[in-house]
Formats: sequence, structure tokens, C-alpha cells
Amino acid sequence: MIKIDSKIPEGPVAEKWTNYKAHQKLVNPANKRRLDIIVVGTGLAGASAAASLGEMGFRVFNFCIQDSPRRAHSIAAQGGINAAKNYQNDGDSVYRLFYDTVKGGDYRAREANVYRLAEVSNAIIDQCVAQGVPFAREYGGTLDNRSFGGAQVSRTFYAKGQTGQQLLLGAYSALSRQVNVGTVKLYTRYEMQDVVIVDGRARGIIAKNLVTGELERFAAHAVVIATGGYGNAYFLSTNAMGCNCTAAISCYRKGAVFANPAYVQIHPTCIPVHGDKQSKLTLMSESLRNDGRIWVPKKKEDAVRLQKGEIKGSDIPEEDRDYYLERRYPAFGNLVPRDVASRAAKERCDAGFGVNNTGLAVFLDFSEAINRLGIDVVLQRYGNLFDMYEEITDVNPGELAKEISGVKYYNPMMIYPAIHYTMGGIWVDYELQTTIKGLFAIGECNFSDHGANRLGASALMQGLADGYFVLPYTIQNYLADQITVPRFSTDLPEFAEAEKAVQAKIDKFMSIQGKESVDSIHKKLGHVMWEYVGMGRTAEGLKKGIAELKEIRKEFETNLFIPGSKEGMNVELDKAIRLYDFITMGELVAYDALNRNESCGGHFREEYQTEEGEAKRDDENFFYVACWEYQGDDEKAPVLIKEPLVYEAIKVQTRNYKS
Repeated sequence: MIKIDSKIPEGPVAEKWTNYKAHQKLVNPANKRRLDIIVVGTGLAGASAAASLGEMGFRVFNFCIQDSPRRAHSIAAQGGINAAKNYQNDGDSVYRLFYDTVKGGDYRAREANVYRLAEVSNAIIDQCVAQGVPFAREYGGTLDNRSFGGAQVSRTFYAKGQTGQQLLLGAYSALSRQVNVGTVKLYTRYEMQDVVIVDGRARGIIAKNLVTGELERFAAHAVVIATGGYGNAYFLSTNAMGCNCTAAISCYRKGAVFANPAYVQIHPTCIPVHGDKQSKLTLMSESLRNDGRIWVPKKKEDAVRLQKGEIKGSDIPEEDRDYYLERRYPAFGNLVPRDVASRAAKERCDAGFGVNNTGLAVFLDFSEAINRLGIDVVLQRYGNLFDMYEEITDVNPGELAKEISGVKYYNPMMIYPAIHYTMGGIWVDYELQTTIKGLFAIGECNFSDHGANRLGASALMQGLADGYFVLPYTIQNYLADQITVPRFSTDLPEFAEAEKAVQAKIDKFMSIQGKESVDSIHKKLGHVMWEYVGMGRTAEGLKKGIAELKEIRKEFETNLFIPGSKEGMNVELDKAIRLYDFITMGELVAYDALNRNESCGGHFREEYQTEEGEAKRDDENFFYVACWEYQGDDEKAPVLIKEPLVYEAIKVQTRNYKS
């Protein structure tokens, strides 16, 4: 069994990172030129890490699956990035950001990692301003910010359009500079297929050239994966279609343990599913919850009429609306964390109060904000989102719909929860190193910083924190004693063996020649995941889900059809490789959810809830990180290793968003 060592430094939580940096090993500038680092991924975490390591003088090889450095998921963030600047003078601080994050994650994160994240958050803003990121500004020139779910302060910084995109442009400008000066070599349209282990250390990767179809070998002193999360195991999600978990699962199969896979976030403000032909769900920014009020009808008969299309939301007067989040959580109202808001929406819809033809939607209404602030102010804040919503649904949320008893009612949006971010991921220690020496994981593909649920605007914070301010320090601790190790030849038998295994897998997939397309099998996988491993889980449902996932793997292995050949570009083959790994990933999520006999954050076991329907934790038996070790075969169940959580700075208590 693999030994877990989190390497958390001694001392008070507020001093751990300072003490770590004060005693870390260093690599002198001349020696950095002799050390090679592979960075897989060019989203926020990957681009910022590659740029930073290149700027430090290391020789960096950076891989991306698109034709230019870009992201798969990071751009989805329309809303913003958190930092503890306290510009609004509303009581924010590094400690408050740390506390809100731990509480938001339902006390299932490492204290030390979260405090470090909060600590470097302010530096991220300074870095991005220096790069020219066009954050919104107040009249006086200071940066503007707003509140997001799970916080009572304004700490979310945002930029026009999509904040994720703007932050990426900042990271890409830094990356492009390093590509130009030659410290970073960029490989576009390549996808990592496997990690290569030499004498117990990660020393390279096997990557597929997505244009030629060829497998290629790359060697380095260390490997960093920044390949995002596994939300697309559910097929329908808010992620870009290219998001996948192949790199992470290949590391898992080679000995990197996977931590907390059951922690999957459901985002409350997505445009509801319409029909069965969709391949992606549209995410509406959580920032809408600052001014939008969420409601369903008080009367079930009104809900039935809405579902039949006999009336519209604007036909229902104020007194007949149930603002259920404000009713249940008075202190936070519409700004409760995502997991709480999502479950509350599901509860109302399950009770028969849903507002669209499927019964799976609630209203997000701006009538009160428009009447209070005026349409111009509201459009200044959310106009781009209103436009996007209208493009998709043909309904304009800023349009006056009706006046009832002197009260003006505007068209409400319809929203429903959907798979968004995954808090689980490859286990890493305090240095962001996995259980494989020399293999590091950053951004969404590692597990550590959010616990069982992520607060809005914290993903961008973690990706950039890891890439700009954490990994550049911690990787030196590992590389300091690798200076005398010469560069590796890709002719080593370990490279040949890894490439041969990947090729054999591809040949096997191509030879199946069944009748089912990749997407049709992926949809079946997504259905099982959402039905049994989604917002509400039970022991019985999870056992059934695991059995059905094994049947899906069997169908894949016997009835998959991939057109074309393995030579050259073959998008269906690339999707098939990813799908095979999604099936393994789905099982991991289900095994972890079945093991965790409690509810916490994004993991809700229906058997474990309070009388009021809230998550019921079991701190006595489940106060640990669940680390899963691969057993050499996808058919075998993984083995659980526990990393105990130790809290020193925060009192662990039941989450409360009511007062």
C-alpha cells in the first residue's frame, strides 16, 4: 500500500507558508538551464506555471490539445476571481477568506493548503493588474468587486465579458514571451496518453500528435499535469467538450492515488436542459445571484400551469411567489453556497414546483433590482449575460413583461443545477507533488484546496495561485538534487514499454468495429452518472450505478464503432480514448460516494440528512481525505487509503447560513 505523507510544515497556520519558503532548497540560475520540466495543459494553471517556470530559467515543454494555447474549462468563469483585498472595507481579510473557503467546503479541506491559497490571493490580483487584465474599476480608480455565494463580503474581482478569458489572456501574454525568448517550447495539438516512470520517478510522457496520429516520446526531470477536472464523465456539463481526465487517469494507473473523487460540484445557475440532443450545458454566471432573486410558485396549481405553458412567470404576482432561498437561509439568501442552492432547487422541483415543461427549473428574477436600480444599472452589470440568455432561449430578462397592481414584472430567467467543477483529483502533498516522485498536479486536476464544495470564483484563484506562486517555489525543493542527473534519452526501455502499451490500446479500440458511436455510449455513461451518482445519492443507487458502469465498459469493449483509421487526424478515436478513461473515472466517483456514509458539500447521501434536508456530516468517522489506489486492472475495485485531517485554527462545526 502506498504511504501518504502530506508534508505540511510545522507551526501556526498563518506562518506555515512563510516558514516553508524560508527553508526551501534553491536552484541557482545557471543550473536551472540544465533542468527540463514538462507542463501538460495551457489553461490558467498550466499557462501560468509554464510562463513562471520559463521566466525562472528552467527549460519547459508545454503541451496543449488545441491549435494554440488556450483552455478547456477556465474560460467558463464569467463571474470573477476571489482575493482578500478588503477594498469595500466590509471586514474581509486573509483569515476571513480562509475561513469562508473551509466552511464552504464543509470542513473537508486541508487547513494549511487553504490558508496558503488565501494568503497569495492578493498577489494574484497585483500580478494580473500588472499584466494589463482589465478588471472593473470604481469611480475612484480602485478595483471594483462584488459578492459571490458563501460569503458576506465583496471579494470577487471581475472583468468585462468573461473574467476567466481575461485572466487567461494575461497568462498567455506571459507564456508567449517565454516561448519567444526560447525558455518554453510549445507543442500544440498534442494530448498526453501516459506518464513514463524511470526508477520510481516521473521522467516523461507519451503524447499523441492529434494531427498525424503518431505517438511521440518526451523526457524531462519533472512532469506537471494541469489538465483540469473530470466533470465530462457526466456527458452533459458546463465544461468545454474537450475537457477530459485521460492524463489524470493515466497517472492514477501508474501509481498516483486519486483523492475525494465523490466531491463533484453542481452549479445552480445553468440554463436548463432542453431536449435530448444537447452535448453541453450553458453556464450563467453566479454573479447574477447578487441581484437576481430565485423563486418558484407558492401554489402547486400555478406550477402545473407553468409546466403546461398556460401562463408565464411574469403572470404570477409577488404574494404568490416563494423566494425559497431567502425563506430558508435569511442571513445569506440567494448567496448561499452552490451546493446548498442546488439542493434547494432540486427539493422544490422534486416536490412538484418546477417551472418549465420538464418541471426541472426555477426562476431567477431581476424585477426587484430593475425597479430599485433602474434598467441601465442592471444592464451595465449583467447585460452580456442577458444577451446570451436571449440568444439561447429567445427571452429577454431585461424586458418589461407585465404590470400587476402597480408593480412592474420583468421576464424571469429559468435556471437549474448542472455538473460544473470537480473538487476531487489527483492527490498531492503540500508541495503539489503526487504519490509518484517528480510528478506534480496543479489547478482543477488536483484535489486539495476546496474540500467537499467550491465557493464561486475560487477556481481561478487556485489555478493561478498554483501556477504563479506555489509550484515555482515547491518544485525547486524536488529539483535541487536533480542537477547532477543528465537529460534522459527517450530510447530508454521504459519509454518504449509505455508507448507500446498506448499503441496496443489504440489498436484494440480500432479493432472492435461494433455498431455504437462514441457519443451514444458516452450519453449512456452520463445518464447513469447523473441518475445514480449525481445530486442525490443512496447506497442502493450507487451499487446499481457501479453495476451499470461495468456493463457500459463491456459495451464499449464489444460494440464500439470508430470510423476511419488510426493514422492521421481521427477525432472519434481521440474521443474514444477519453471515454474509456471517463468510465474508470465514473466508477471511482461511485466507489468513493458509496464509501462515504455521510453528506458533505457536493456529496449528498440521501440517507444522511438533517430534519430540514441539510447535509449531515459524520466527523467522527469521515474526517479524512479518501485516497484511492489503483489495483493494476480497471475491473478491480480500488483500495482506500485515509489521510486524516487535522484542524488547529478553525473550530469544526455544522454549517449554518441562516444567521
